[in-house]
Amino acid sequence: MSSDTALRADALGKRFGRRGRWALRDCAFNLPTGRVCAVVGPNGAGKSTLLALAAGLTGPTAGALTVLGTTAAQARPRVGYVAQDKPLYPQLTVAETLRMGADLNPGRWDAELAGHIVKELDATARVRTLSGGQRTRVALALALGKRPELLLLDEPMADLDPLARHELMGTLMGQAAMHGTTIVLSSHVIAELEDSCDHLLLVAGGQVRLAGEIDELLGAHLRVSGAASADLAPHTVIESRVTGRQLTALIRPAGPLTDDWRTAAPSLEELVLAHLRDAGAPNPTEERAA
Repeated sequence: MSSDTALRADALGKRFGRRGRWALRDCAFNLPTGRVCAVVGPNGAGKSTLLALAAGLTGPTAGALTVLGTTAAQARPRVGYVAQDKPLYPQLTVAETLRMGADLNPGRWDAELAGHIVKELDATARVRTLSGGQRTRVALALALGKRPELLLLDEPMADLDPLARHELMGTLMGQAAMHGTTIVLSSHVIAELEDSCDHLLLVAGGQVRLAGEIDELLGAHLRVSGAASADLAPHTVIESRVTGRQLTALIRPAGPLTDDWRTAAPSLEELVLAHLRDAGAPNPTEERAA
């Protein structure tokens, strides 16, 4: 596997229990290194399962997932992971938690960076006394302090106020720019990701519905409006609706449109919501790669 690949899934599937439901099934995508990737989708879509597989905390039931050119278990020392519930040792202080991080990552630990993330916290405070947002800071300090090549974040900003989210997102982007860290983060706040992320994985119903570079995905779609009687063939219609005498739609154009149509570029949120509502829409990036 090429060293320029951070994650590669081939027919990846995960089922919990011999007869349990499939949390993920037949997933295929390729994430190059150095990207900041947004993983979006509804609750129960399989986002957390995908990140846990990439972190090597569980194994696939079917298919394969390659992490940094090797298996998830072998890549674990090079991967940072913050789970949605941000598990920490409640009896340890903030300072003791960071010392533990240093002991577990000899030769890789960046004490200055970890300390910067928790600089506003009382180093002698025990984790169990911290608020949700403060625990998030400690968990992120542990993950970033090990200087990972791949950083996996499951809803990392949910407990943070807007100012803290802005500050920590800036720290993440700085790491990506300075060290080439690949960052994969799941979130429900799509608009918040549009300015930070350059790659997208849309997960719904246990499958990857859309994957690729955000600029390419947006460039492959158009938001159009025109007369309700107008024909959109041969273009691929992702979603359409008629209001009165006007039709509006998100399409993947098969060629130039006539002058009858008014066009605009879609936002990332419009693109994601349209593909979530149309489960059968194919992935244009994978179509081109094939």
